[in-house]
Amino acid sequence: MKIAVPTKDGVVDSHFGHCDHYTIFTVNEGKVTMREILPSPQGCGCKSGIVHVLSRIGVKVMLAGNIGNGALNVLQSNGIDVLRGCSGNVEELVAAYLAGNVKDNGELCDHHECGNH
Repeated sequence: MKIAVPTKDGVVDSHFGHCDHYTIFTVNEGKVTMREILPSPQGCGCKSGIVHVLSRIGVKVMLAGNIGNGALNVLQSNGIDVLRGCSGNVEELVAAYLAGNVKDNGELCDHHECGNH
């Protein structure tokens, strides 16, 4: 399984579509076995094509901070589960997720420069 985390300076970026890069964690038997960096394309996340790249490389979970409805829909329609409201150090976040301690907060971002999509 692969987990993607929108990242800036080692922590969850507060907005999925404008992050510096994605940290991709490969998990086998409940343990992280590899970490990769995937540069974030310019532009708004739901329109940039990043979701198709994430899906193609096998990402199944997105641990995100804020995310708009458009990006959420595109991720989910590509088979990627999204947990919103995440924050903090990406390594610690993934460890907490694997321990069952991360839940989706159900909130959508609706106030960014890409508009409400």
